Amino acid sequence: MAARYEAMTRELLEKHGVRVRKWRSTMSGVAWCVEYRDGRRVRLIEAPRPTGPMSAAVFCHEIGHHAIGFNVYKPRCLEEYHAWAWALREMESRGLNVTEKVRQRMRKSLEYAVAKSLRRGIKSLPAEMEPYIEGAQRYLR
Repeated sequence: MAARYEAMTRELLEKHGVRVRKWRSTMSGVAWCVEYRDGRRVRLIEAPRPTGPMSAAVFCHEIGHHAIGFNVYKPRCLEEYHAWAWALREMESRGLNVTEKVRQRMRKSLEYAVAKSLRRGIKSLPAEMEPYIEGAQRYLR
């Protein structure tokens, strides 16, 4: 499995032109893009090195932000939804195990994103986010 995770990591970084700024020791990540005055764009992530289903999911989620494009989906919670959906599709297409814990992590992440949107006063949530509204309540207390 280690070789499969390593191959996936190399392929996705190369395919999407992403550079890892830092391999994180925690199951968290961030993706961003730096645009220079001369027009160059540098795509960066911080994520755990994929060694199992959860670290692979977090890594793929961060790559997913670059794959789907930043600011393509509004509001931000919808971008999170599409990055997670992309990540799970990518793992499944490669025959990697998407465990129940990975699916729970996706759900909690999206519930948190919905709660954040609600706290910030969003007028209406996209239909894709409706399944996460009830669970978002735990983050609003």
